[in-house]
Amino acid sequence: MSASGTRAAGTGVHALSQLDVLESEAVHIFREVAGEFERPVILFSGGKDSIVMLHLALKAFAPAPVPFSLLHVGTGHNFPEVIEYRDRTVEKHGLRLHVASVQDYIDRGVLCERPDGTRNPLQTLPLTEKIQSGRFDAVFGGGRRDEEKARAKERVFSLRDEFSQWDPRRQRPELWQLYNGRHAPGEHVRVFPLSNWTELDVWQYIACEGIELPSIYFAHHREMFQRGGMWLTAGEWGGPKDGEPVERRLIRYRTVGDMSCTGAVDSDAATIEQVIAEITASRLTERGATRADDKLSEAAMEDRKREGYF
Repeated sequence: MSASGTRAAGTGVHALSQLDVLESEAVHIFREVAGEFERPVILFSGGKDSIVMLHLALKAFAPAPVPFSLLHVGTGHNFPEVIEYRDRTVEKHGLRLHVASVQDYIDRGVLCERPDGTRNPLQTLPLTEKIQSGRFDAVFGGGRRDEEKARAKERVFSLRDEFSQWDPRRQRPELWQLYNGRHAPGEHVRVFPLSNWTELDVWQYIACEGIELPSIYFAHHREMFQRGGMWLTAGEWGGPKDGEPVERRLIRYRTVGDMSCTGAVDSDAATIEQVIAEITASRLTERGATRADDKLSEAAMEDRKREGYF
């Protein structure tokens, strides 16, 4: 951490900050997985959580290279700014990137476009088949417990069966920092190093570490239209429809899925410090107001996780 802990008066002992503790926990998780599994992979979308996760992995093994490759499930509706950032980051650190394409599955007739145009729910099959073909036995994800109720009850080490499905009843106790990665052949474990982080923690860590982010996380003008109470990006993915007028608005994105399901928020926060102030005053989680794929049903996230979703 660039911001050091404080020394407790009269004790000669450093009191670690909250971010120091979270960073230490995440680094421990990365090293635990490296020692316990044979073929781990990091899910890397170019979103802020996966960016922080990669930054922590780089720290965990420095000065050696990260001993894991990266995996991204592209929907074909991804934000160009995010894809450009993803590719630049992979090249900068000399990493290997596996890409599973939803568009390929649609072209082959394996998956069909949804009537609403959103492709996020279609990511599950490409993801699970890439995990199987790559023989990955541990898959790092950037999910956090503060995001959504299904993620709130998932363990740091989350066992998935041979079909990549999640059964909450099979979750194991996690006492202190003891993690059980045991799994049968064909099964794998999803690992969430940021489980105990909040959105505010992530942004404060980004500020302390000077981590670069895609530009869509900061205020900018964009052509938008409204659907289902959310402001979506106008584009080739199928929006807007008739009766959905387009207007130019000053917005930013709190979370990054793809253009078909990720809503923007009205904002003039152009710096990290301004974003932190905005989040501090917010009373809604980032997914609570900005993700159409979470509004398909009351249990949309848990249903998808049971099928093998992130």
